[in-house]
Amino acid sequence: MRILVVNVNTTASMTASIAAQAQAIASAGTEIIGLTPRFGADSCEGNFESYLAAVAVMDAVVNYPDPFDAVIQAGYGEHGREGLQELLDVPVVDITEAAASTAMFLGHKYSVVTTLDRTVPLIEDRLKLAGLQERCASVRASGMAVLELEEEPERAVEAIIDQALRAVREDKAEVVVLGCGGMAGLDEQIRQRAGVPVVDGVASAVTIAEALVRMNLSTSKVRTYASPRPKTVVGWPLILPGS
Repeated sequence: MRILVVNVNTTASMTASIAAQAQAIASAGTEIIGLTPRFGADSCEGNFESYLAAVAVMDAVVNYPDPFDAVIQAGYGEHGREGLQELLDVPVVDITEAAASTAMFLGHKYSVVTTLDRTVPLIEDRLKLAGLQERCASVRASGMAVLELEEEPERAVEAIIDQALRAVREDKAEVVVLGCGGMAGLDEQIRQRAGVPVVDGVASAVTIAEALVRMNLSTSKVRTYASPRPKTVVGWPLILPGS
């Protein structure tokens, strides 16, 4: 089984970290391929960067030359999953939905701890769109920018733990979700300090993607995610199926 794990930003070192975490949780025989978009921002922390990433991620996947069995979009709260589902005949899993749905198996309410406060509304909107917000106790910002997760890992962990503890104490969360692909691999450190289950979106997405492939299930093409109709597209970096 081959799974593409696509970073939403252009920081190659973050792609490598995300892919390593994905490979660590993957079953024997599952090959993880980390993809970095060829254009876009070095971190995604707002709507402009998120919409840009949506196109960049589709471009990266469509131009991958070899067969693959599933795709993971490794950006928390980012746009674009729906476009991938239209373009592809294999399962597409977004880490936002994977993490939140996993958390709902583990407790009554979950809280998301993310990066900057400006990303909170984006995540809230994505959870609402996915039908996952009702059991979300809160979305909290650690105050750490995406790239600071790599540059200052110790300070990042402390900031995340602080918000995780507040979520449990003040918001009555029973599970904490890590709200950024760049937080992949930090779950165990935070779990030990917070005292509640901590869900990593990348790990969740890999296990869900593997399960879908094994069950021979993929996106319904009947209506919402039907393949794009053949059209003349001007100035678009993607080569669409049938064009």
